[in-house]
Amino acid sequence: MKKSYVRYLNLALLIVLAILILIFLYIFKLSDFNKPIPDAITLPKEVQESIANLKPQKVLNVPILLYHYVEYVKDEGDTIRKSLNITPYMFEQEIKTLEDDGYTFVTMSDLADALDDKNNLPSKPVILTFDDGYRDFYTDVFPILKKYQVKAVAYIVPNFLNKPNNMDTWMLKEIAKSGLVEIGAHTMNHAYLSDLPLERVKYEVEESKKYLEKNLGIPVTTFAYPNGTFDNQIIDVVKKAGFKTAVTTINGIFAQDINRFFLYRIRPGARTGQSLLNLLDNPDAIKY
Repeated sequence: MKKSYVRYLNLALLIVLAILILIFLYIFKLSDFNKPIPDAITLPKEVQESIANLKPQKVLNVPILLYHYVEYVKDEGDTIRKSLNITPYMFEQEIKTLEDDGYTFVTMSDLADALDDKNNLPSKPVILTFDDGYRDFYTDVFPILKKYQVKAVAYIVPNFLNKPNNMDTWMLKEIAKSGLVEIGAHTMNHAYLSDLPLERVKYEVEESKKYLEKNLGIPVTTFAYPNGTFDNQIIDVVKKAGFKTAVTTINGIFAQDINRFFLYRIRPGARTGQSLLNLLDNPDAIKY
């Protein structure tokens, strides 16, 4: 009798504990649903010092939005994927919000030409960027881009291609030919460049550009720093490789001639409507 009582008591405690865990996860999910992951990357001190005495000749207000996954995550235990993800439904709502508010979707090449005084951007430009080349870009994002005839930029890691979680080469070729997607480089192996010797940095940067240009038959002129890490030496490698722009994960909206190789981006998370518009107007005011 005593053993049965203890067994039932332990079972009851386990049930209560499970309920408490579920409540905690539910509250956690609600509180984080509309938040992008915190952006801890800041402008390196040496880069700040190198531009401290420079006066920008060109300053453009161009929000560059940063995305990774756009899908319905099946593995609830994949917390990293979930933190970097929004659903296709929410992404489509963001597109509608931007269109309704008069934003025009442009590419990094458009921005580069504007910085070079080769063209003028529309009054309210915005750039959609997607890092890493995940398969859901083809299966979930690309159909939405086609539906609304919206332009975007996909930063590709060549050695990630043809892996289960990433686009196959034929998918990449299709989006590159669409006229809607500009292809950018993101190193050969998603390398953490700040930890690498100079020769390896050159390989990761230069070969990613060469690979994509050779296999796609197009110029690749924009680069994204994996994990947002860079310094003056890495910037120099990117410049000499022939890129015209490079993007970081630093929070901000202003593109200048002096920061064209460390452009700022915004993580919109699952914001739509006025919340998204407020973020684009003043990203530094949003508390992540």
